[in-house]
Amino acid sequence: MAAAKPTLQIVIGSTRPGRVGGAVAQWFYDFALAYEGFEVELVDLAQMNLPLFDEPHHPMRRQYVHEHTKHWSQIVSRADALVFVIPEYNHSMNAAIKNAVDYLYHEWRYKPFGLVCYGGGARGLRAAQALKLSLVSLKMFFAGDVAIGLGVTPVVEGVFDGDEQLVVSAGTLLDELARLTPLFQSLRA
Repeated sequence: MAAAKPTLQIVIGSTRPGRVGGAVAQWFYDFALAYEGFEVELVDLAQMNLPLFDEPHHPMRRQYVHEHTKHWSQIVSRADALVFVIPEYNHSMNAAIKNAVDYLYHEWRYKPFGLVCYGGGARGLRAAQALKLSLVSLKMFFAGDVAIGLGVTPVVEGVFDGDEQLVVSAGTLLDELARLTPLFQSLRA
């Protein structure tokens, strides 16, 4: 019997109406499905509806009192690797993704992650740098990024179609996640 594939979660970090993050995430999701190395889940923070962090105890204690936190914990606990699809707002990450990360602690630990960032001229890389600092402090391991300049490769009628350079970057990121995921699964065991 073949071993189960590891679970890769693709987290849509933007929650604002009119966002393009869903289209970018769908492109990466379809690419990851075709890659066939992972069970792939699309996780939309807009559907999580997490309020600003409202747990009375530090996440390190895992004494969650709110159902939204317990649900979020169950979702992230299933992941063996994650890819965060994030916009750049004001030279940094958006509040929704930072809030979602801050809700949990143990659920993130010892998991490789990648970033698919998007924006204007900086292609979302300043947001990626800011989020990377938070995730690495939680003992996550950075596997790479795909940086998308929406001025060059825009979302058209709700659909994103990455060019050849972005496809190569996405493949490189998935290759690295596929190499790292088994190592980190053993650390969590």
